[in-house]
Order: sequence, then structure tokens, then C-alpha cells
Amino acid sequence: MRSTLLFAVAASAIVVAQTPAPASLMTQDSVNVFRRFSIDRAKDLEFYGEVVALQPLNALNMPGGGQMSLFHIGTSQFKFTTAGNRVEPSGPVLDVTGLRVFTYFYADEAAVTKAFTSHGYPAPQFEGPAGHRRAMATDPDGQWVELVVGGDSAHFEVGATVSNVERSRAFYREFVGLDELPPVDTAFGKTYRFKLGNRSSNILNLWSAHPGAAANTYTAGIQYVVSDVDSVDGRAKASNVKITQPLGMFGQGLKTVWLADPDGITNYFAQILRTTQR
Repeated sequence: MRSTLLFAVAASAIVVAQTPAPASLMTQDSVNVFRRFSIDRAKDLEFYGEVVALQPLNALNMPGGGQMSLFHIGTSQFKFTTAGNRVEPSGPVLDVTGLRVFTYFYADEAAVTKAFTSHGYPAPQFEGPAGHRRAMATDPDGQWVELVVGGDSAHFEVGATVSNVERSRAFYREFVGLDELPPVDTAFGKTYRFKLGNRSSNILNLWSAHPGAAANTYTAGIQYVVSDVDSVDGRAKASNVKITQPLGMFGQGLKTVWLADPDGITNYFAQILRTTQR
């Protein structure tokens, strides 16, 4: 029995060693992110399109019904779908684990403030030194956005509250293969940072949850577009990473596998399959 177990462990280690890290298979410069919302679609899309000022793209019809609304930022897409009547935990950033914060960058603080107040939202309360002032706000669904004055507006950051930072760092560094940057101190404590693709200003931030934090693994997640999703699936199985949606087709021309990080945050990998012209 023990020798069988040792053989299985060794075989899995060989598979992992021979399989490229998913980040090395990415076919675009950065990741995409998705948000599910529970409120009126028009109100949420107005917030991200007119207040946050993301560039809208054509919506997509979803397999099985429903619609996905898309926004463009830099080389990435922000994808929004309805959660129906499902309500997930929310609250202060450190009181709920999950992908909690989207961070956007602006050149003009006055213009951002006007966009909020002209649509009936409170004026963001910016703090910090000139050239790098920050404010926190919530979207109509109660989810957090961070507004930063300074930096390239084509860049973004996403922030995840996690229950065990070291375990999460290992997942994103060793399984996904993201490049880890030096940690920084932020309003959420010591923050560990990872490059999301080749664009160094597109960042994943990790910070520690408060003890007893609730979990929200449904509202938001990360999508990586890769050249070989079968390889990601094999690496996940060999690494005992939880697969939440098995390898398979998602609509026409898209093959995906959906994985969970140590806190259950969705990381899904999609390969665009080329179709042969006849």
C-alpha cells in the first residue's frame, strides 16, 4: 500500500514537472475577469460603462440562454453576467474571502468625481499623496472598486481576500506560474502581488482575511486564454487542484476547464479552437 502511494505521488510529480505552467501558455498579454451581479442589468452596466468609464463591447449570447456583457480595458475584457436571485456575502474587504476588489486607474481626479456625482453616487473620498491618490467605492451590487489617480488607464488590478496567504501564494506562483513581485503595505495590510500576464501593471493582489471571514467564491473570477487547455487539465489533476467544471466545450469554438484556488476562487482556462474553412 505504501509503495503504491509513493509511486502515485512520484508519477504525479513527474507529470507536473513535464507540464508547462498555465501562465506560460497564455495567448494574450493579460487575463480577463468576470463579475456576476444580482441587481438590474442596466444599472450595473451603466455604472461600469458611464461611471467607471470602461469601453463597452458587443454582448454575447450564452450557451443555454442569458447574455454576457463585455467591456474592454487595455488588452483585457471585463465580463458581466447575471447571478439571478442568488445573493452572496458582501461587506468590508477583509471580512469576506474571494476576488473582492477591482482597481482602475485615472489621470484626472475631478473627472472621476464628476462621473460619480452626475450619476447620483457619492463623491469618492480620495486619500494619499498627489499623483497616487486612492478612493474606495461600491458598485450598485455592493461590490468594491478602487479608484487610483495616477498610472496608465489601460492597466488594472484585482484584489483577493484569502484565508491563508502562503497557500494562495503557492497556488498562483507554483501552479499557475505567475511572476511574483515584491510585497507592499496597503490599506489591507501586507499585500502580495503577481503579474497577470506580460503587462507588469496588470496585477493580482492577495491579502489576509480577518479570522472567521465569510466566503464568496461566486461573484468574481479570473479567465486565462491559453494555447493548450488539455495541458492545464493534466497539470491540475496531477497537482490535486480542485476542478469545478471539467474539461469540455463551452459553446462553439471554446474549450475550457474551471479550477478553484485554495479559497475556491474561480480560475478558468479557455482555449479558442480554430475552425477549418470549407
